[in-house]
Amino acid sequence: MIKTPPDFSDQVRIQALVEQLDGYINHYHGGSVELVDFDGSILKVRLGGACLGCPLSPVTLHGWVEGTIHQFFPNVTVEEAK
Repeated sequence: MIKTPPDFSDQVRIQALVEQLDGYINHYHGGSVELVDFDGSILKVRLGGACLGCPLSPVTLHGWVEGTIHQFFPNVTVEEAK
């Protein structure tokens, strides 16, 4: 019998990717990133922890979070949730 891998939706894959990013950001910088909403084309995230008020939080958002998401989902727009 041939087993086929499970077919994960983009929602599930993006959630898992954000959780991995959160672990990395938390471990190395004391910050956090949380998925707030994903409608299939726009991903809204919230930075927290040490990222709040940090002058480098735009680099974290656009460099790490958005850059990583675009590696796997080039058509997804990343926005910071307000």
